[in-house]
Amino acid sequence: MRILIKIVKNNKVALVGMILVLFVISTAVFTIVDKYMLNNKIISYFLYSPNKLDIMAQLEPPSLKHPLGTDQLGRDLLSRVIYGSRISIQVGFFAVGVSGIIGTIIGLIAGYYGGMVDDIIMRIVDILLAFPGLILAIAVAGFLGPSLMNVVFALSIRAWVNYARLIRGNVLSVKETDYISAAKVTGMGPLRLLSRHVLPNSVAPIIVQATMGLGSMIIAEAALSFLGLGPQPPTPSWGNLLSTGRSYVSTAWWLSIFPGIAIFITVMGFNLIGDAVRDFLDPKISGGLRQ
Repeated sequence: MRILIKIVKNNKVALVGMILVLFVISTAVFTIVDKYMLNNKIISYFLYSPNKLDIMAQLEPPSLKHPLGTDQLGRDLLSRVIYGSRISIQVGFFAVGVSGIIGTIIGLIAGYYGGMVDDIIMRIVDILLAFPGLILAIAVAGFLGPSLMNVVFALSIRAWVNYARLIRGNVLSVKETDYISAAKVTGMGPLRLLSRHVLPNSVAPIIVQATMGLGSMIIAEAALSFLGLGPQPPTPSWGNLLSTGRSYVSTAWWLSIFPGIAIFITVMGFNLIGDAVRDFLDPKISGGLRQ
């Protein structure tokens, strides 16, 4: 927390990113609590239920009654955009968490043991890198079927290689250092050595990769939902809201514009934070920032 405060104090751009991210995350948490604990009572009280149909209010433009307009079924778009944040944030954090854990473990193993183990793991990494990430995710999600967890799995199946390569390179650079050699002489086992000495020195690049990867995951989830491979209607997600809006782009512009703005704001927020964290943790860039 101290590091985060220091980054924000020394980087005003990071402050903007932090405000945007906290706003979106707070919105997503609110929708989760409202949906699973309060049965949509709060948002229904202040706005409209995201799935409430009103055939008399179809495709209404933005107004005081419906600040972002309504869709082709008369549902309030503001409520649906708010609830769509839940899907994007969940997928983003779950996919980054799963791919980060798997990639970190595999990268530690490959870098520490080297030899044939390293060669086999790196050839698997090379094979996965040969496939475009989004195309592979579309193929996996299409095979498994549309659901939230399948989207997370489809996005994680290739994303872990980025963490594995990053951690492997870091392990190769530190495993021959004097303090690692001294730890080996004392009889410290590989598991304890990796967890106590090697992994802590790899935390910084993991944090940077995870922060930058959140924006990419949110865009990828929106793309899968846009193609109908994510959570299915009537569950709102920014991707399927965009998919609905493309059919009315010339007559109801708000159906596409506002979900697109939500995606843009969220991804920009995570990218701004990721850039600031990278600059802070890289001594060549940060200079005296750590002083």
